[in-house]
Amino acid sequence: MSKIRQPAHPTVHSLAHRQEIAWHGHPVHQLVYPVRGVLQVSTDKGSWVVPPHRAVWIPAFIAHAHQAHGPTEMRGLKFDVPNPLAPGTPTVLSVSPLLREVIRALTERPVTADQRYHLEQVALYELRGVEALPFGLPAPNDPRLVDLVGILEDNPADPRSLPQLGHAVGASARTLSRLFRSQTGITFPQWRAQLRLHHALKLLAAGLPVTRVAADCGYRSPSAFIESFRLAFGTTPGRYQSP
Repeated sequence: MSKIRQPAHPTVHSLAHRQEIAWHGHPVHQLVYPVRGVLQVSTDKGSWVVPPHRAVWIPAFIAHAHQAHGPTEMRGLKFDVPNPLAPGTPTVLSVSPLLREVIRALTERPVTADQRYHLEQVALYELRGVEALPFGLPAPNDPRLVDLVGILEDNPADPRSLPQLGHAVGASARTLSRLFRSQTGITFPQWRAQLRLHHALKLLAAGLPVTRVAADCGYRSPSAFIESFRLAFGTTPGRYQSP
């Protein structure tokens, strides 16, 4: 592997609940790791929700914006190397214990240039083996789907079926279903389920109780929400919310 040309020092940002970092881009790849809080990363292709102790890889030249949900501390590393992950789109990653310690070492204490180089080599090695997580929500561009997405983002608990939503945006359920598959790569029910889980992560980060989160996200019962959350994230909302 060629030597890393690191263009900027590691960064640490503390963000208040709902604080935003405006649209920007980098000529190099970026690894962002929230120590606490939930970070939402948005691009013109969709959004990615990053829970605590997960990370998001943002490829070079991808315009993006951040929003914090709950008090959030984010740490960032930048790499001027060939992209080791999927090109063209952010990727949310599990973080191994070793990668976590490397990020902390690079962002919590001064290191020499030689130490920094070797720590970054370890980080890149770990990145090639970590698990990519399905925390992305693709954004369609058809005007009717954009309107439908806006309705559900404003109220994820909206109970209307696809035919009823189609009536509101001026398209048949069949047309909308076909467009969802072609423009997002997933079905409308899958997209809606992912939207509700994303919204749940944000509400939990804000400290809302599980029963309130279940209702605000449109689940038929708290137990249904808990099961969906467990299947998606490998833990219950209560355990996720505990410090």
